[in-house]
Amino acid sequence: MVIEQLHEVIQEIEDRWSAKRLLVVGDVMLDKYVWGEVGRISPEAPVPVVRATHQSHHPGGAANVAMNISRLGAQVEVIGFTGGDENETLLADCLRQNGVSPKFIVSAGFPTITKQRILGGQQQMLRLDTERTGGARLAGDYSSLLESVQAHLPGCDAVVLSDYAKGVLTPEVCRAIIAAARARDIPVLVDPKSADFSRYRGATTVCPNLGELSRALQLDACDLMPLLDAAEALVLELDLEFITATLGDKGISLIRPGNRMLAPAVARQVFDVSGAGDTVIAVLALCLGSGLKPETAVELANIAAGIVVGKVGTVPVEKHELLAALAPQIALNAEDKVVSREELVQRVALWKANGERVVFTNGCFDLLHIGHITLLEQARRFGDRLIVAINSDKSVRGLKGPTRPIVAEMERARVLAALAAVDAVVVFGEPTPLELICAARPDVIVKGGDYVPDTVVGASEVQSWGGQVKIVPTVEGFSTTGLIAKGAGK
Repeated sequence: MVIEQLHEVIQEIEDRWSAKRLLVVGDVMLDKYVWGEVGRISPEAPVPVVRATHQSHHPGGAANVAMNISRLGAQVEVIGFTGGDENETLLADCLRQNGVSPKFIVSAGFPTITKQRILGGQQQMLRLDTERTGGARLAGDYSSLLESVQAHLPGCDAVVLSDYAKGVLTPEVCRAIIAAARARDIPVLVDPKSADFSRYRGATTVCPNLGELSRALQLDACDLMPLLDAAEALVLELDLEFITATLGDKGISLIRPGNRMLAPAVARQVFDVSGAGDTVIAVLALCLGSGLKPETAVELANIAAGIVVGKVGTVPVEKHELLAALAPQIALNAEDKVVSREELVQRVALWKANGERVVFTNGCFDLLHIGHITLLEQARRFGDRLIVAINSDKSVRGLKGPTRPIVAEMERARVLAALAAVDAVVVFGEPTPLELICAARPDVIVKGGDYVPDTVVGASEVQSWGGQVKIVPTVEGFSTTGLIAKGAGK
């Protein structure tokens, strides 16, 4: 699957998502885990004895949606009800540590919703839920929640309503938030739990899974075509822009009246589907908040879902993982490999976060020839990513004389970027690439020809952070000077 707006997507992820601000409203929870080992059956009752070895906790529900947005690089605030208790403190601290701003409303008489799982090895033995299921919250709680939403809407790029049917997103609350956001032209995305989608009327999109869509339409989930036909009618009925339905191993469908698109599921080994819906809506919200087409948003969300199902547990997708998944498409698009110095530093950071080894080489690369190609192919073998730094036109004139370069810097950059061995091309204007090397901090510097490690610019610097310098032999009989002389008939 090729993303239509790939160049815009890369720019958004690398450069602009950090400036986006999203708001998540819904049922926040705390997921607790007690990990242990089972060695015997209790003498008190026929139950296994779990010897606890360690404990952990993670944000759940709407709080996990906020975590996904934060891990993708954006700013996010989350609003929901908590109990003013120890679990609220744990949840708020965990969110802040992960870049999420919690804006909780304490609801008297209702504890912070907590799910504690006890695991023996990898097997879940028991789940203990702490929540109040009976009774109604005070009207003042909902008033406080809506006041908080109104206060945080200005400057917001997208709103996510994360409904886990725990009492936050009543029909009245949904209508009020959707109306307030749409009045500001802010897209609203809903992850539904209620079978009555009418409470989400006027949202930009509702994002059900197959089961949720089936229940809302009262149709068999196994009979897909009638289900999608009915979903088209529902878009008109509820004044939505579209429905985004996750269809399990079939992928994600974007449904408009008379216009349906299916992004097929990315083939991956599936370990755990928990949290996949939270990842999908987080990516969709960031894309729509960035002004990308809904089709592009669905394609990118589908790639993110393919990443998250390959993980165990409810684990958000990281920004660097999403870019790594796009790497094969970037490799086919030379435009996206030509980067500024600032973009290069960000890209290197993401590569290294993925555990990839970064190689650096530099030169004028004026009139590309077989010697250049051989150097680049050999350099790429020393790592997972290859940066090629080229001298600017002004720099080349200073080195080679006023008649050079033959090919302008951006043309040289695009030609190099089209090579499969090259992952990034950057232009530098200084006499040497030392500043660029120090900024990018590659793991390996490669030079060709008559160099020895001690004469390579940046050698001592790259060795100081544990890197290496590699020298590869030149291909005899090939040089830019020779090609120019040959062309002149000399």
